[in-house]
Amino acid sequence: MPLTAQALIEKIQALPPERLNEVEDFVDFLAAKTRRLAAMDRLLAVAPALEAAGAAPITEDAIQAEVTAVRARRGGSAARS
Repeated sequence: MPLTAQALIEKIQALPPERLNEVEDFVDFLAAKTRRLAAMDRLLAVAPALEAAGAAPITEDAIQAEVTAVRARRGGSAARS
């Protein structure tokens, strides 16, 4: 049986205060993962149209360079992948 939001809130409220940061970190991790998967889905959705339009395929090096540039603008680490 799926857990309701209220049941989850009650479980969180029962945790000791020092565990709340861990819960927050995990929720942030899940949210970031969801955003990454959604971005990948959007990219894959346009790939056939790009190919049909004759766009040159992007290399892994070009993708890594773009990721590094975006992370630098956001103040993140280029070492993360």
